[in-house]
This record gives sequence, structure tokens and C-alpha cells, in this order.
Amino acid sequence: MDHSGHGMMMDLPPFTLGRGLQWSADPFFLVACLLGLALYTWGVVRLTRRGDKWPVGRTAFFFAGVLSIGLMMNTKLNDYGMVMFSVHMVQHMVISMLSPILILLGAPITLALRALPPAARGSKGPRELLLMLLHSRYMRIITHPVFTIPLFIASLYGLYFTPLFDFLMESKPGHIAMMVHFLATGLVFFWPIMGVDPGPHRPGYLMRMLELFAGMPFHAFFGIALMMASQPMVKTYTDPPASLGIDALSDQNAAGGIAWAFSEIPSVLVLIVLLFQWYGSEQRQAKRKDRAADRDGDKELEAYNAYLASLNAQSR
Repeated sequence: MDHSGHGMMMDLPPFTLGRGLQWSADPFFLVACLLGLALYTWGVVRLTRRGDKWPVGRTAFFFAGVLSIGLMMNTKLNDYGMVMFSVHMVQHMVISMLSPILILLGAPITLALRALPPAARGSKGPRELLLMLLHSRYMRIITHPVFTIPLFIASLYGLYFTPLFDFLMESKPGHIAMMVHFLATGLVFFWPIMGVDPGPHRPGYLMRMLELFAGMPFHAFFGIALMMASQPMVKTYTDPPASLGIDALSDQNAAGGIAWAFSEIPSVLVLIVLLFQWYGSEQRQAKRKDRAADRDGDKELEAYNAYLASLNAQSR
């Protein structure tokens, strides 16, 4: 291994893993990321051309979320993630927690509903199909905390503490399926909590905070379990390449520390977003009440004057 001061990723050769596969940039995620960016850009351009505004911040969040996926899956990080548990855990945490939050802050569903043209009367186009999906029973189920919280937890314990993880890591399609699962799990977990895009499940702000923190302790317990283990617990990472000069147990301890510490960052980010949304909601509600009071003010004054006049008439 090179210790000359250059980054280790610069000198790492492609690994031959599993069934003789070369793991490097993943074309599936590369195409998916490029397609996502292209579709989002199309939506923003369409709104702009017809004179509508779309917040630049939302665009920046969405691009950051998609690019974070590309960074995890289309650089040497993906090679390292195949042989180092700690690097894989960085991939897992980013793709399942940070990337979904950034993507959801970009409000892609809201953009799609505004940008997609309505279909002709009597027919169903992409916009109508999207609305049907949003209001479907299926979406109500998969965005409900009774489903999302256990799924979020099972993505840790049910995957790493069973032979399923080793099975998925044996093939490229299995690895892709696992990463897609991480992303999908993060999206359905944070979607109703963030509350930026419309959805079938939209609880109050206090309940959203409770949902957010309901799953976070399990990340800590999972990380602590990895850090306290006296032997490697995941078969895939029991024999790292000698060229890396790492110990499997030490690498597992590092992975546990990443899982334990990383959950704090997205939690704080989402909490800040929720507090800003809650404050904004209270401000809008106060303004609505003020406008209603202004509209009804003259009527209340007239009623009060009439009441005083009736009292004056009775006293005569």
C-alpha cells in the first residue's frame, strides 16, 4: 500500500470479487443519476418558460442528493466498499439517510405535478397516473410509520446479522438491489417526516419529530453491537486484501462507529427543517387570522355599537 502521501483511492487497483467480477463505477447508478438530473432540469426549464418560479434552493438540494449517490456508487469508494466494511457503511449511511433527505428537500414530486401537462379529457397521462399513485392504498401503507420504522430497522439488523448480506454481495445485481433498497427505505421513511412533497400520510409536526427519533436509537444500538463484537460478524469482510493492511475486526469497529455517529447528522438536519416548517406554518396561520379579523372587524364594531344603542334605549 502506498504511504507516500497520495490518497489511497488514487492507487487502488480494481478488485476481483465474488464470481470474478470487476467492481468499479456502477453503470446502473450512473444512468439513473443522469436520468434523474435530466428529468428534474426539464421540469425546472418547463416552469421557467411559462413564467412560473421554482426555488433555486430546491434545485440545489436535489442535485446535491443525486450527486451524493453518484459519489458513493461511481467512484473508487464503490471499490473500497466491496472489501472494507467501514467504507461500505459510509455508502449505506449516505444513500439511506443523507441522499434521501437532500432529494426530498428538492420536492421532485411537487415539481413533477407542476411541470407535467394534464392529459386530454377522458384519458390518463403521466400526471394523472402520478396522482393516482399518490392517493393509492399502496402509498398509504408504505409511508405509514407502522411500516416505515420497522423497515428502517430491518435494513440494519435483518441484513447484516443474517446470511442475506453475504448472498447479495456475491453478485453485481444483488449489490445493486441492496443499494436501491437502502435508497428506497430512506425515501419512504423521511418522505412523510419532511412534509415538502404531497403524500398520503402527513402527520402534525410533533408526531413527525417522534417518528424521526423513533428509529434513530436502533442505529446507535447497531453500531455499538459492531464495535463491541470480539470477532468479525459479516463474512464478506472477514478477509480483506493484504494490500490494504487493515484488520477485519478493527475495520468492523470503524464501521460500527460510523453507523453510531452518522445518524446524528441527518437527525439534526431534519429537525432543523421541521422547526423552520413549523415556525412558517404558525406565521401563515397567524396572518390568516389577522386577515380574517380585518375583514370581520367592521361587522364586530357595528354589532357592538348596536348593542350599546339597545342598552341606551332600555335605560330611557
